[in-house]
Amino acid sequence: MISTISRALRGRVGTLAGIALIAVLMWRLGTGPFMDGLRRIDGLTLLAALGIGLLTTVFSAWRWCLVARALNVRLPLGRAVADYYRALFLNAALPGGVLGDVNRAVRHGKNAGDIARGVRAVVLERTAGQVVLIAAGVLVLVADPSPALTQTGHLVAAPDVLRTLAVLGGLALAVAVTAVVLRKGPAVSLWHRVVRALRGELAEARLGLLGRASWPGVVLSSAAVLAGHLGMFLLAARVAGSRAPVAELLPLMMLALIAMALPLNIGGWGPREGVTAWAFGAAGLGASQGLSVAVVYGVLAFAAALPGIGVLAVQWLAGRRSAAGLGQLELEERVLTEGGTPHRRPERVPHHVGAGEAQPRHAVADKDRGHGDVQTLQRPLVQEA
Repeated sequence: MISTISRALRGRVGTLAGIALIAVLMWRLGTGPFMDGLRRIDGLTLLAALGIGLLTTVFSAWRWCLVARALNVRLPLGRAVADYYRALFLNAALPGGVLGDVNRAVRHGKNAGDIARGVRAVVLERTAGQVVLIAAGVLVLVADPSPALTQTGHLVAAPDVLRTLAVLGGLALAVAVTAVVLRKGPAVSLWHRVVRALRGELAEARLGLLGRASWPGVVLSSAAVLAGHLGMFLLAARVAGSRAPVAELLPLMMLALIAMALPLNIGGWGPREGVTAWAFGAAGLGASQGLSVAVVYGVLAFAAALPGIGVLAVQWLAGRRSAAGLGQLELEERVLTEGGTPHRRPERVPHHVGAGEAQPRHAVADKDRGHGDVQTLQRPLVQEA
């Protein structure tokens, strides 16, 4: 009960945080950057977004297949691509940005007959993508530091900010300790349970991500997906009117992609727009320009997920046909059970013939005599001398 309430509370908090970020951006920068970005999108841009989305979705589905097979869970590539499109559309259309992945994990687990392992396959697949994204982001930002990071370092080094961070860290530690104390059972047993759970998760992570048959494909597919996301961001920047060199845009795009991993959004909107506007402003490219780029990227990402509507429609129709066929089969079985069984002929009471009695000999079958047109002929039995 408590875990359900906490999950629902986290979802509400994330949605409210995304709405608050968008509201702050509109208050500070106005609606101009939003509308300017939307006006610049044309049909050719949407087709390019669909092509990039196909690339990233196929490679993401392939990564999912590799992880699932490493965990001994069967997953064909075609079904993985369809389910991934479905999840992408649900992520973009529903608050939180992760409900599609939750649905994908549960559906895969049910189809495989092991919900827990199906969920772990999806979690590991998403984790692999995030690890590659963060590793690439660190390399890019170290090789070519963004002015935004310099401003962040100065901001964090301020005494007031340090004191605030220390207070927040202390509060978080106090909450964690309180949660452990209020748990049933001694703290030692709780610690052992946590350690055992972590060991099990790490063992499955090594099996799913670091196995000899899986890790090369996982790294390659994750790199291809990251390249697709960067290509989509570069397309959005050009559509929004930015003519900055790719080398200058690359650190800013990496920051925006890392911010998209935060679960504080509404359908993917919120942190991406805030971080992009801030990073572009810190780099001297203009916060409004950065917001327009993020808005265009959001629209293009949503367009790339639109094939998920077709997947939802096909699966819904297939479910309707399956339910209708099952209902018809149940109806036929019920009819056969109630009225289709032939009536059994009542059994005859055996009649013992005594000595000297005549035993009836039936000249016709019982079914013909049942109409009353034929009568039974009797012949006397002749006793032997």
